[in-house]
Amino acid sequence: MNPELRPGLRPVLRSDATSAAAGLVLRPWGDADAEALVEAHRDPAMRHWLTRHVDGVEDARRWLEEQRLGWESGDRLGFAVYEAPREGSYEGPLVAGVALKRTGAGPAPVEAGYWTAAPARGRGVASRALETVTAWAFEAFAAEGLERIELLHQVDNAASCRVAEKTGFGFDRILPATASWPLDGHLHVRRAPARRARTGPEGAAGTT
Repeated sequence: MNPELRPGLRPVLRSDATSAAAGLVLRPWGDADAEALVEAHRDPAMRHWLTRHVDGVEDARRWLEEQRLGWESGDRLGFAVYEAPREGSYEGPLVAGVALKRTGAGPAPVEAGYWTAAPARGRGVASRALETVTAWAFEAFAAEGLERIELLHQVDNAASCRVAEKTGFGFDRILPATASWPLDGHLHVRRAPARRARTGPEGAAGTT
């Protein structure tokens, strides 16, 4: 995954509304997200699972700068997930965050991570947002050879396991606990869809 080869990459992704939930808009984080980010990080349940917490507006600004640098380097592509705007509003509430990150140099695996704000849980936001970013990444970075995306969670995080399975991240194996992961973890993997073969002029074969 080498988005640094395309300067100024700033995708805005969308997920359609369902019968039970509003549509979603996913975009890179920006300075205006600081207060909403702080509010989301006040949730004890979310803080339990995240290793990086945001405490206060100044801390949020530092975190947001890290996200901006991640887009510039291509090492971390973080999306703020908002509900699609209602009539008369610019943007709905912040409901989630999704990120893709490289876990090392060279052809290191790409890892997906996400969180859901407390008021948005139970509406399928996490799975819809993760699916949207994953599908976009496989298409956007096919030429760079993106073939698989990994997702990790602790064994006791049943909700994350359900989201992974729902979005096509099949269980791969159990990973042993580390200093930053006090319990064993589940590794889930989703592979890029096979590109369809096509026939070109004079019977030449290719892929799309």
